[in-house]
Amino acid sequence: MMKTILAAAIATSLAAGAMAQPGTTHTVDLGQGLTLMPMVFPPAPSKSYIPPDPHSRAAVIVVPEWYGRNEFALKKARDVADLGYVGIAWDMYGDAKVATSSQEAGKWSGALKKDRAEMRRRIDAAVKFARSLPQVDPQCIGAIGFCFGGTTVLELARDGADVRSVVSFHGGLDAGADVKTTSPVSAKILVLHGADDPHVPPAQVDAFKSEMKGAKADMEFVAYPGAVHSFTNPKAGNDPSKGAAYNSEASYKSWQAMRDFLWKTLAPKK
Repeated sequence: MMKTILAAAIATSLAAGAMAQPGTTHTVDLGQGLTLMPMVFPPAPSKSYIPPDPHSRAAVIVVPEWYGRNEFALKKARDVADLGYVGIAWDMYGDAKVATSSQEAGKWSGALKKDRAEMRRRIDAAVKFARSLPQVDPQCIGAIGFCFGGTTVLELARDGADVRSVVSFHGGLDAGADVKTTSPVSAKILVLHGADDPHVPPAQVDAFKSEMKGAKADMEFVAYPGAVHSFTNPKAGNDPSKGAAYNSEASYKSWQAMRDFLWKTLAPKK
């Protein structure tokens, strides 16, 4: 069951000098006491994505990193809306919960990493939700994710979901033991990886590339030298020796790569 609750306007911009797009909170009831609360941002006019029908836009699902649907996730969904797409900040934990510590975040995300079937159920619901929005072209849906969210959107592709494309920013690449990868994978995939990420070692990268080759996936892989985990998040700090740190160059280049990739993969079919 999907229903809209009170609109929640985000009044403060996280980007200096930028005007925030108003967002609307929705509820998605998955049963068993689990209610997800995505926030939807309308597309900004006159931006890079101009569809033939202004009332039928591509949607981009934004899956948060392990803390949940926090301000970082909302900002990224607004940024996506500024490119001309319907931006959907997805909620993987229910009730828009946000972890208050890395220990809590690890517990919540770890439970879903161990249960990939449940992870898939929750992210599959995002695709169904996006299709239900009247302003969305149901044939033009993509998904992006950060860290844990990057792992999640790759799981969406592995599941054979009917989405055009997925983009993983510094996400884990390991496959779940409890689920299988569809072959061929239909979604186009872009992986934006920190070349020095200690959380995603070279062996995991090699295994992922082999997996995608076996699944006949159309996959692009970009590794940014010197970048470690969480390279898009300023709150990750600036000390790469800790394994997670912001890298302004990698953050900028990866966003541009995503923008160009979505432009190609979400363009309306003629």
